[in-house]
Amino acid sequence: MRESSSHRRTSHTAPRTTLHRRAAAVALVGVSALIAAAVQSGAASAAPEKAPSAAGKVIPGAESVKLTPAQRAELLRTANAGKADTARELGLGAQEKLVVRDVVKDGNGTVHTRYERTYGGLPVLGGDLVVTSTKADATASVTKATKQTIKVASVKPQLSTAKAEKQALSAAKAEKAKSPAVSHAPRKVIWAADGKPTLAYETVVGGFQHDGTPQELHVITDAATGAKLYEWEAIETGTGNTVYSGTVNLTTTQSGSTYNLTDGARGGHKTYNLNRGTSGTGTLFSGSDDVWGNGSASNAESAAADAHYGAALTWDYYKNIHGRSGIRGDGVAAYSRVHYGNQYVNAFWDDSCFCMTYGDGSGNTNPLVSIDVAGHEMTHGVTSNTAGLNYSGESGGLNEATSDIFGTAVEFYAANASDVGDYLIGEEININGDGTPLRYMDKPSKDGASKDSWYSGIGSVDVHYSSGPANHFFYLLSEGSGAKVINGVSYNSPTSDGLPVTGIGRDKAEKIWFRALTTKFTSTTNYAAARTGTLAAAGELYGTTSTEYKAVQDAWAAVAVGSRSGGGGGGGTSFENTADVSIPDNGAAVTSSITVSGRTGNAPSNLQVAVDIVHTYIGDLQVQLVAPDGSAYTLKAYGTGGSADNINTTYTVNASSEVANGTWKLRVQDNAAIDTGYINSWKITFP
Repeated sequence: MRESSSHRRTSHTAPRTTLHRRAAAVALVGVSALIAAAVQSGAASAAPEKAPSAAGKVIPGAESVKLTPAQRAELLRTANAGKADTARELGLGAQEKLVVRDVVKDGNGTVHTRYERTYGGLPVLGGDLVVTSTKADATASVTKATKQTIKVASVKPQLSTAKAEKQALSAAKAEKAKSPAVSHAPRKVIWAADGKPTLAYETVVGGFQHDGTPQELHVITDAATGAKLYEWEAIETGTGNTVYSGTVNLTTTQSGSTYNLTDGARGGHKTYNLNRGTSGTGTLFSGSDDVWGNGSASNAESAAADAHYGAALTWDYYKNIHGRSGIRGDGVAAYSRVHYGNQYVNAFWDDSCFCMTYGDGSGNTNPLVSIDVAGHEMTHGVTSNTAGLNYSGESGGLNEATSDIFGTAVEFYAANASDVGDYLIGEEININGDGTPLRYMDKPSKDGASKDSWYSGIGSVDVHYSSGPANHFFYLLSEGSGAKVINGVSYNSPTSDGLPVTGIGRDKAEKIWFRALTTKFTSTTNYAAARTGTLAAAGELYGTTSTEYKAVQDAWAAVAVGSRSGGGGGGGTSFENTADVSIPDNGAAVTSSITVSGRTGNAPSNLQVAVDIVHTYIGDLQVQLVAPDGSAYTLKAYGTGGSADNINTTYTVNASSEVANGTWKLRVQDNAAIDTGYINSWKITFP
């Protein structure tokens, strides 16, 4: 037999499983004309005007091309060679430098280059940006995680590293960590992801989380005051049990008379046995035959077959559907570890080892390995190596939703008769003990905790539940609203405005989300910016007058983010005030009035309030709807929204206790100094 030959083989069964928690770790040839500077946490550049594509086809040349590792490496080299010129053309300061992170190239020659940056040699967390340049370099745009100027008074900290370590350990103990210890000493950084750039320490605490999951808690501490600015857990985890995917084909490697679980066709992905351990790589699965497992959880190879199979499917999905070769796009595989810990009811992705890890569940009888879990966890790696969405607040919900979206996409792509594609997350794991799934994409609130639609306080919700509006958006964009049966599963998706949505098909929805993730989203993208990014992606792929573009507008409006394609709620009666009203800096509240007449009875429970405010740093603003009787409904609270620019959102208000006719007011107050703006327009729609 040939040595180290990689080949196909028939093997055994794959368990099926669950979900996770997760948190984040985070070339241009030239830029001759920057025509748009957009911050992906509020304002963003408009999608280019293009003719609608014929019969819903992607505009020729608009999609990203499949790059070989060598082609990608060459684009990265080109970007690195020109990064100093790019920094100057972007107007970055003398102390700022760009660090090339990723690159995507379209069929028409457009190049999207993702950068991180440094200031005075220090990493700028939240300073990432994406620069887009056409083949002719005639136009370009930039999307930034923050629009704030990166500048601090000094890079000399006033706080000692010992105090930063103490605070980080306290944060870990507050999360009920087991045996927490500083694994990476405090390093100086510029924290720019939430407000004014600040000199800070980033400290990493190791040990174990309360459920036995390895811990990699990143704590950001103000280097002057000692205040905790932010924290995130960089181990992405999930909970569930197992089902099997039946007898499947695996790609393995033969060396002499021994076979092992190394997939030479997919970057050398390997599957290891931790054998109840909680550290290290474990032992590579190997044997004298090329049959793995017997479908029983008591056979250690069965879970390995599932993990190996799920990793192969996920690799194939990203490569064949989106042209991405591996998680980083460099043709290098991650690896899988199974049988982690004792009765560990979880699975997780870890950036530091670039690997997926699966526990065996309660009683060590239900390995947490399945198609959708592999897709979900590996997608956390893709997100980390592209947008780098912060795993907290609205960006954290979008991060988690991205893994749900592509975990679902991989499950449909697999077309496995034992595990058919569906929009139910963890439907086979029976985590609730009553046969219900962990999450529902058609109506997220059915799980009892997830949110169906966006609202101003959603950033304070656990990311697994604040993911609901994005999951709901994806379902609506794919399948539309209302009752239907897909692959034998019944769905009935509502909308926040009570109006229908017509889907464009899952394939198109996947393309739009992936393009937005890889070329539009940044570490601080929130829901408003996700709408902007997906609209830009749809416009580039299908045209801004296309059915697909309008469907993206309508699906977002259906989860209370932005307006319908026809304006307002997409129907009903609208009343609008387009007069500009200046908002005084750190001053008294101002109002803009709309007189409603010709209605009968009370306002509806789904009154749509479309707000267009131009203002830097929207975290300073409080926005309220004031009913004719003076009752106030807070649309956006002061302190929410962070450093994003501008509010262009449609809010849903239960105004059923208010008389419809009369004078309604939008009341806005700026509660902090420096940033300024104005009410551009606002509209009330009665569906």
